Amino acid sequence: MTTGTATHCPYCALQCAMTLTPAADGGATVTPREFPTNRGGLCKKGWTSAELLTVPDRITTPLVRTAHGFVEVGWDEALDTVATGLRRIRAESGPDAVGVFGGGGLTNEKAYQLGKFARLALGTSRIDYNGRFCMSSAAAAGNRAFGVDRGLPFPVTDLDDAEVVLLLGSNVAATMPPFVRHLEGARAAGGLVVVDPRRSATARLTDDGAGVHVQPAPGTDLVLLLGLANVVFAEGLADEAYVASRTSGADAVRRSVAPWWPERVQEHTGVPAGVVRSLARRLAAADRAHVLTGRGVEQHVDGTDTATAAINLALLLGLVGRPGSGYGTLTGQGNGQGGREHGQKCDQLPGYRKITDPAAREHVAGVWGVDPSVIPGPGVPAVELLGMLGRPGGVRALMVHGANVVVSGPDVGAVREGLGRLDLLVVSDFVLSETAALADVVLPVTQWAEEEGTMTSLEGRVIRRRRTLPPPGAARSELDVLADLAARLDAPSTWPTEPAVVFDELARASAGGIADYSGLSHDLLDTGIAAHWPYPAGSTGTPRLFTDRFGHDDGRARMVPVRPRSGAGEPLPRRTGAGGPGAGGGGTRSQLTLITGRLLEHYQSGAQTRRVPELVAAAPTAAVEIHPDTAARLGIRAGDPVELRSTSGTAQGTATLTEDIRHDTVFMPFHFPGDGAANRLTVAAVDPLSAMPEFKRTVVTVRLAGDALRTGTEPS
Repeated sequence: MTTGTATHCPYCALQCAMTLTPAADGGATVTPREFPTNRGGLCKKGWTSAELLTVPDRITTPLVRTAHGFVEVGWDEALDTVATGLRRIRAESGPDAVGVFGGGGLTNEKAYQLGKFARLALGTSRIDYNGRFCMSSAAAAGNRAFGVDRGLPFPVTDLDDAEVVLLLGSNVAATMPPFVRHLEGARAAGGLVVVDPRRSATARLTDDGAGVHVQPAPGTDLVLLLGLANVVFAEGLADEAYVASRTSGADAVRRSVAPWWPERVQEHTGVPAGVVRSLARRLAAADRAHVLTGRGVEQHVDGTDTATAAINLALLLGLVGRPGSGYGTLTGQGNGQGGREHGQKCDQLPGYRKITDPAAREHVAGVWGVDPSVIPGPGVPAVELLGMLGRPGGVRALMVHGANVVVSGPDVGAVREGLGRLDLLVVSDFVLSETAALADVVLPVTQWAEEEGTMTSLEGRVIRRRRTLPPPGAARSELDVLADLAARLDAPSTWPTEPAVVFDELARASAGGIADYSGLSHDLLDTGIAAHWPYPAGSTGTPRLFTDRFGHDDGRARMVPVRPRSGAGEPLPRRTGAGGPGAGGGGTRSQLTLITGRLLEHYQSGAQTRRVPELVAAAPTAAVEIHPDTAARLGIRAGDPVELRSTSGTAQGTATLTEDIRHDTVFMPFHFPGDGAANRLTVAAVDPLSAMPEFKRTVVTVRLAGDALRTGTEPS
């Protein structure tokens, strides 16, 4: 009888537990497993995840591009080709002519080794990862306010008995459905508050008295949060004792929110002043309340400030570190938390250490067995890195691991052009993704069920990923690939390939850092302990941060005054006729605001889920959500092919008419390639603090696709 393997889902940061059992066809069957985050539940992506293991177009042999397309080669030839190209480019243009782009789906071991490889084997500072598109604004805000960045600084089960949950910019019912179980207490109390320009699946959870859906204009979440803080100050709702003893900066915040009284907030957001007041009062009155943010409020050029405003509100109310209450942000990618802790980010070393800190450099260099001077300084964040591809003095070679940048990056037309200018593009993947299809060398690597390792969930819990199946064909772990390349490049240090050994090195490198894993090992994790970092040697971990002090030297949280920017400081345009209250949009009547996001059936760039027949059948192409009144004004009917145009480019999708979206807004999922790629429209503008791209507020015109418009429609 075949024994199943206890592991976790390959998708989001909820990291639902499952058991995989090898099947006769060479694949595996999935059985959900009881675990605190998912409680025996899975979404349809989790249920179908094993189908990824046997997809027909799985890459199992290295590919090298020739004048006639890809040819299969052996590993020695592929790695020799890569190493020769890297040596030549470094000799001609220096080590920073080589870039590395990582991913938030890599195990902790692979993320750690990739950062080490970039800095020691390549000698480059130019490494960043796709988590820059996901968690960077929340991370910057958390570090600024708390001195620590951990998505949820408490176990997710702490949400279960909350009276009020303010959920800003997150559609968890679609992105991580088992999470919804943790909102049942708030719903039962009528206290689930969902802030979203769309009436999403999560917003519908507030129906029948379960809570409130607040539908602000896109990009005005910061103004809404300033208005809530204004009410807290004006009505004496703040926890003054907490603010005085545990925070600094409250007086500056008080002055900064003074101009944002509820009636003015209504003019800018479309949210009624009465709703603003009632929400502030409801939060303040609750004994157990949480404020949670997601990508919808963070993926903006003011995303860090918006997350900061949410933190300020939670601090004013004394929620952070209070039993049964708190502030958190919902990490998206499977290892979005661990992936940013151990060296993939351009400015960080393992343990969430600053690469500019001499003490941090000395510690990590000691673990690596090199002189600290060998470690390069800080590099550039992801959008800037992608903008340097093939430019004079920029990046001539790029190695991509666990990312599909020609679908997921902002302004993907420009990204594709940059990749085309490279002298060498090397992609490690298990399928020929849209990015891999452009590569000079494609290296076939193992999938989640074919490897050992660890992941760190949205609650900062380090968990074990376990191997169920052998890799097919010649596919190899990236740990093996990096070790062989390091040898070819005469890299200093040692390059173990056994995940448990790599983890032990990671643990030593993280010791004393913010994200300290030094007390952990694969053997300890295999005992089933709940391991929330920081977990220094000799400890039992830290499931709840901030109960006594924050991460700054004085133990206090920093309240930081913030203000609107990028047009959010202007009242919404008034419109007559169809459109309803607050239905603005700015510019001409044909201009709308595009927001992008995820569907229940798909994940990230869709490179995985678009290969699962059941998921593709449910959502085969990009559907563009438009309000019926807006569609009628533009001469668009349900099912029509539509074209969206921005300053970056054009994209196409199929019109879906729904009253669940504002009149001034359209929604398009970002999982699809080619003409259906939403990120053909987004721009490369970024938050100045986090370098997060502006994904949620792009001005577009929408029209019927094709050469002719129907009679009576408005030209765009």
